[in-house]
Amino acid sequence: MLRKFKVSNFKSFEKDFEIDLTNVNGYEFNKDSVKEGIVNNAIIYGQNGTGKSNLALAIFDIIEHLTDKQRNEAVYKNYLNAYCNSSVACFYYEFSINSKVVVYEYKKSDYKTIVYERFKIDNEELVLFDRTKASNATISFKGAETLKTDIENNQLSILKYIKNNTELVHNDINTTFLSFFTFIEQMLYFRSLLDRTYLGLDVGSKNILEDIVKKKNVKNFETFLNQAGIECKLSEVEELGRKTIAFNLNGKRLPFYEVASTGTIALSLFYFWYQDFKENSKVSFLFIDEFDAFYHHSLSALIVEKLKETGVQFILTTHNTSIMTNDLLRPDCYFEMTKKQIRSLSRSTQKELREAHNIEKMYKAGSFNVE
Repeated sequence: MLRKFKVSNFKSFEKDFEIDLTNVNGYEFNKDSVKEGIVNNAIIYGQNGTGKSNLALAIFDIIEHLTDKQRNEAVYKNYLNAYCNSSVACFYYEFSINSKVVVYEYKKSDYKTIVYERFKIDNEELVLFDRTKASNATISFKGAETLKTDIENNQLSILKYIKNNTELVHNDINTTFLSFFTFIEQMLYFRSLLDRTYLGLDVGSKNILEDIVKKKNVKNFETFLNQAGIECKLSEVEELGRKTIAFNLNGKRLPFYEVASTGTIALSLFYFWYQDFKENSKVSFLFIDEFDAFYHHSLSALIVEKLKETGVQFILTTHNTSIMTNDLLRPDCYFEMTKKQIRSLSRSTQKELREAHNIEKMYKAGSFNVE
């Protein structure tokens, strides 16, 4: 699980900007939203322009140099902060992997160029490579003693190099190192807006409806849409030699995308990914930006409930305060973000928040001070 993340000199983040998912309270309700003392279900609020989308891109910057999964260099233009004097962006990740605290820090001068890397497990430094000071990396993994340590390619992560070029000794530290890579490779970011960008988990593009048919989930998709309040019947049809989905209206089959509303199309995108982390447990960490941009408020709540059922650690961004309720999550799982910092509602007031409190009403009344 992701415990903490900190970034500086990246896009809109000039100075250190940190999200701490370990700063929780001992609430006795919605206990499943926190696991092992870490927020498992988080929803972020903030005014337009505070950097919510940039926070997602910052967290998923790690995908570029540690994995071969989906990436999108175009969304990483204007990489460094315009006001910062430093020539590198700094990233700090803290994970809980196999009950151990894993810390990975790195610095980049652009989306691809790596300047510095440091990796620790339970405070034991296992890798250090500062390319500004030395041409050789310090590597302390058992089984990597004979590995070449001078890496000239500054776009090659030393961690990825170790993983791909060593037969590590089987021990707890090395197992955790490999589990760390599995976690990173199974991270997924997507957004429900019209560009439908995604990062991580998979590679390439797929046809959403064709994929649902291929996985034999047409009936399940129909049930899902009906649960979401979209009364419909779906049929599997063939179009231009490809299997796809159509609405069945009294025996008349109409192509899905020709009839579906914007909200229904957004739901189909959500369901496309939902198949993976519900049925195959393929996703380790999920970030959906503007997750309910086209949803009715009751549908937004349903989506959060569906995500909670999967057990996947997730962060969602939204402007929809109707789902800011203790019936759904809890005050240490709702975060308010400004340009300078992000903090949970429970840490943004001196008032003791209880289950009966209407935190949406308090939020609109300005009861939470994040500045």
